[in-house]
Amino acid sequence: MTVLATARLRLRRLVLDDAPFVLELVNQPSWLAYIGDKQVHSLDDARGYLAAGPLASYAQHGFGLYAVERSHVDAPIGLCGLLRREHLEDVDIGFALLDRYGGHGYAFEAAAAVVEHARHAIGLDRLVAIVAPGNARSIRLLEKLGLAFERTITPPGQTAPLRLHARSWCD
Repeated sequence: MTVLATARLRLRRLVLDDAPFVLELVNQPSWLAYIGDKQVHSLDDARGYLAAGPLASYAQHGFGLYAVERSHVDAPIGLCGLLRREHLEDVDIGFALLDRYGGHGYAFEAAAAVVEHARHAIGLDRLVAIVAPGNARSIRLLEKLGLAFERTITPPGQTAPLRLHARSWCD
């Protein structure tokens, strides 16, 4: 089910059949370095990750992480969407691409569409993002989206601090 479309991309709800893609994405070096090991090491783990994460979020909140696909190819190249995290007061935007698709503007294109969706379709007044301090590429993307550094936080169960970026709208 397509949720959003841009000039070059389609964002759709994830399904359990996306497990092979998720297995690859969450085990690539950039994910492990900046997001962390989600203990997804098999297709069964990937299906569990999908069921407990994005699929549960769609059911509970009406939104979640979406598969990002190029318009002309039915194969995911990344994830982008909205997350409701217990330790954050506001909805969080998240994104990650398979490394081989970086550098083409896909992450920004997908994230910009999600920001507009969050504001206009979902009606959020504020959007946040958390990012590892060393993830310069994602920090630049967040700034390009208008999310400014607000403070450093350390999520429950973690020892490394993260940067919290935020954007508010006043109509």
